[in-house]
Amino acid sequence: QVQLVESGGGLVQAGGSLRLSCTLFGRTLGSVDMGWFRRAPGKEREFVAAISWSGLRTSYADSVKGRCTISRDTAKNTLYLQMISLRPVDPAVYYCARTTGGYRDYLTTFASGYDYWGQGTQVSVSS
Repeated sequence: QVQLVESGGGLVQAGGSLRLSCTLFGRTLGSVDMGWFRRAPGKEREFVAAISWSGLRTSYADSVKGRCTISRDTAKNTLYLQMISLRPVDPAVYYCARTTGGYRDYLTTFASGYDYWGQGTQVSVSS
């Protein structure tokens, strides 16, 4: 019943910007914390950002702090990740995920705290 669909990935030059989107089906964004993760080829899945169920609190990985903004549009039931100043180390498949009820308002950085994942959207950076 719960599905997440990401979009917005693509190829950009270093220093460019992208906005990733994730539409949640079967559950409202206001009911659970949401997060973004990424996985580069040959690397482990990495936490990127999270937003609380209320939208009032956010958390970011040190690697993207100051370059990413997580937000949501409850009317569209969509989660966003605005990325600026993209670097060659940022290319990866980016996934949005929904936390389990036990992590509500905790902004967990652990993948084990999320129970539903999207299929991912590819972000590529030239140079």
